[in-house]
Amino acid sequence: MDGFDLLRELTESHGPVGHETEPAAIVAREFEETADRVRTDAMGNVIGTVEGAADAAGGDPPELLVAAHMDEIGFLVRHVDDEGFVRVSPLGGWNPEVLRSMRVRVHADDGDDPLDGVIGAVPAHVRDTDGEQDVEDVAIDLGLSAEEARERVSVGDAVTTRAPTERIGDCVAGTALDDRAGVWTVLRALERADPDATVHAVATTQEEVGLRGAAGVGVDVAPDAAIAVDGTLERSVPGVDPADRVTELGAGVGIKHVDATVVPTPTFVRRLEALADEHAVPFQREVASNIGTDTGALQTAAGSTPVGALSIPVRYHHSTVETAHVDDLAATVDLLAEAIEVGPAGLVEG
Repeated sequence: MDGFDLLRELTESHGPVGHETEPAAIVAREFEETADRVRTDAMGNVIGTVEGAADAAGGDPPELLVAAHMDEIGFLVRHVDDEGFVRVSPLGGWNPEVLRSMRVRVHADDGDDPLDGVIGAVPAHVRDTDGEQDVEDVAIDLGLSAEEARERVSVGDAVTTRAPTERIGDCVAGTALDDRAGVWTVLRALERADPDATVHAVATTQEEVGLRGAAGVGVDVAPDAAIAVDGTLERSVPGVDPADRVTELGAGVGIKHVDATVVPTPTFVRRLEALADEHAVPFQREVASNIGTDTGALQTAAGSTPVGALSIPVRYHHSTVETAHVDDLAATVDLLAEAIEVGPAGLVEG
């Protein structure tokens, strides 16, 4: 897979909601190679701008905003108990079923080295099969005494998961593919495209708690059109009705028709589909009722903005084994690069 090392670096970096420093540094480094200007705003969004050419009359070029979020779900420390176990509150939406036996990292705010730990699992010999674990029940074991744990861990410290990103068959599996894979596609498409429009490529923050980074940058940039790339549900697994699968691994990039936060601009959607057909990019139409993306915030942040959304099918969402097909990743890069090439006029009026 071309570009796998960058994808692995992005997904294995630690950047929970509101604490996206590590992935932001990687994105800024990559933008230095492709963008004319790179900046970071007060929300932590990283913006790489490629300046477009003036039109025939000398007017300013149209502006396109292309976004993907770099935050991941995580936790914040809320207590260290008398036995040295760390208790946490969630940052973003966790499925409690995936928490047992998870490896985690506690990031001390005082600049000390992070601490690795584990979320324990109850042995099968003594487990109450009727019991369910909630996020508030999680106890992180750092392998330290209570005294040392309290010295090194503070309330408010961020906690992330630890898991390798690996190739499995025709897929990539790891943590934070939602949405570091989207960030990766933005970086790769920006390398390839040669736009006439001004393009603001953005790695956004705090998507997992209400699309907050996108809402801020949408006002600051106020583009003529915007497109976001995110992971979407892929549930073509045993026990799920085909009508509820949303997308399918290996069937191509998703072109969103609706989700819980946005109805993309119909002409934008049709143009994305036409571009995919024109350039032989495999795609699938996405209708999702129970997820949201930065597209929703970008549509209204600066008034009324034409928007579209591309989706990467991701199986096992919000876990340490999120899985995406390499062909879908390639298709997303291909279609996004074509969208950047045609710019706002080609996406909204074409």
